[in-house]
Amino acid sequence: MPARVLHFDAFSARPGMGNPAGVVLDADGLSDAAMQAIARAVGFNETAFVLPSRAADLRLRYFTPRHEVDLCGHATVGSFVALHQHGRLPGAGFPRRLTMETGAGLLAVTVELGPAGEPVVIMAQAPARFEAFQGDRAALARVLGLEPDDLRADLPILYGSTGLWTLVVPVRGLDTMQRMKPITGLFPTVLTEMPDASIHPFCLETIHPEAHLHGRHFSSPRSGTVEDPVTGTASGVLGAYYLEFIEAGAASPLLVEQGQEIGRDGRVRVWVERRDGRYHPRVGGTGCFVRELAIESARA
Repeated sequence: MPARVLHFDAFSARPGMGNPAGVVLDADGLSDAAMQAIARAVGFNETAFVLPSRAADLRLRYFTPRHEVDLCGHATVGSFVALHQHGRLPGAGFPRRLTMETGAGLLAVTVELGPAGEPVVIMAQAPARFEAFQGDRAALARVLGLEPDDLRADLPILYGSTGLWTLVVPVRGLDTMQRMKPITGLFPTVLTEMPDASIHPFCLETIHPEAHLHGRHFSSPRSGTVEDPVTGTASGVLGAYYLEFIEAGAASPLLVEQGQEIGRDGRVRVWVERRDGRYHPRVGGTGCFVRELAIESARA
């Protein structure tokens, strides 16, 4: 029988903006192969599957069109907004403090009500980790469609993760961001330390005056997609990077804008707390229902 997939646009209150995510609320009974087939048919950067959990209030699994990933920010936002709208959010009252089981571990999620009564989902991420990039800067610039001088020399290029690894690349400004033409298939030849990582360029020049950072996110070729419009996991990495390398005393939340180059304006709020010598990010935003999809898939 067809699987019922809900299309939500996350990190935006307007349909057609933010990042599209598929959400399957009734995933119990679906096999791994069925989930992968559904995600491939939907074609979004990620589709989330809501499952029961013995360790948390619920479990989320996330699939790109080609493989499963441990964590996805925008699909988490879409899933919790969907649960709220369908009256299936565990617990009672607001703010509602919940836990979810993911491939990145047990993570806290808070659902608040915004000024218009809309659900605002704030998800904790794994502590930020950074690893050195030892690759060729000129080759990195080429796979982004840039020149080496477009990359900032005063800030480090680093692999970062709050659940998924991405290469954080500081560039000069919005003009550089707009000129990018990624050659996704060549990413593994440059990312020799982590060939399956994505690439997350950013700049400190922004379109919206209230934003602190402007980002883009280019998917690993393993995922079967090219650009992720608005990324929660990478925004968490970016928040930790900002405190470590740009402004140690920056007040939370930071505002990250993303998606404008591809007509999907979105914004992610990022809170970063430093404790135990590590950065602990949380990212938040809302989402909106777009449509329901019926995808043929066997439940086995």
